[in-house]
Amino acid sequence: MDFKILHRFGPISDGGYNFFGLDQATMRIGLDYGITDRLMIGLGRSTFEKQYDGFLKFKIIRQQQGQKNIPFSVSYASSVIYKSLKDAATTYTPYVSDKFSFSHQLLLASKFNDYFSLQLTPTLIHYNIVDTKTMPNDFYSLGIGFRQRISARVNITSEYYHRFNKLEGYNDPLSVGVDIETGGHVFQLHVSNSTGMTDRTFINETAGSWGKGNLRFGFNISRVFTIRKPKELRNMKW
Repeated sequence: MDFKILHRFGPISDGGYNFFGLDQATMRIGLDYGITDRLMIGLGRSTFEKQYDGFLKFKIIRQQQGQKNIPFSVSYASSVIYKSLKDAATTYTPYVSDKFSFSHQLLLASKFNDYFSLQLTPTLIHYNIVDTKTMPNDFYSLGIGFRQRISARVNITSEYYHRFNKLEGYNDPLSVGVDIETGGHVFQLHVSNSTGMTDRTFINETAGSWGKGNLRFGFNISRVFTIRKPKELRNMKW
């Protein structure tokens, strides 16, 4: 079980008056659970747009070495996001189903060695309702991310998504961070041009721009709990 607290502060470009964004914050609390060594589910709540989200992730192919040499892994991840923020007064009263959006992703990853890993992420984001009749309900993007190990407990990470069809007024998201492992905790420090922390908001609705300096500092805390003793340890006597 993985308990996560994610923070994203305001724009650094706001300057000293807002303490370079630290006076403003959005956050997400999430709980992920590995049902098996292939299947994971999770739930979360974000302050940004008062979103609730749930996801499942299934590992289809495992990377293996030796006799069964498979140089990459393939996983499928799907999430549902519910935006509970109240709508501004209009002549149209939205249905509950209008507030849902969905994402579907293939995670194509390879650990080249003990120091470097790379992942490609083809992604589909679906909105149940959009603003205009000419706007599509489905949006496609391709993500790329890497992890470079610096030491036994420190990693440099980065993630970028290129959107093939775009919502007007939004930019491609890019985040760069440092992961620090401390036993059961992982601290993640990062800089990003996105505010939201669900698939829909950070992939498709990133308003900030690296070119204009609209960046946000953030940090995440992850704590792993073991609910059931691993099979290989159950029958051992200590």
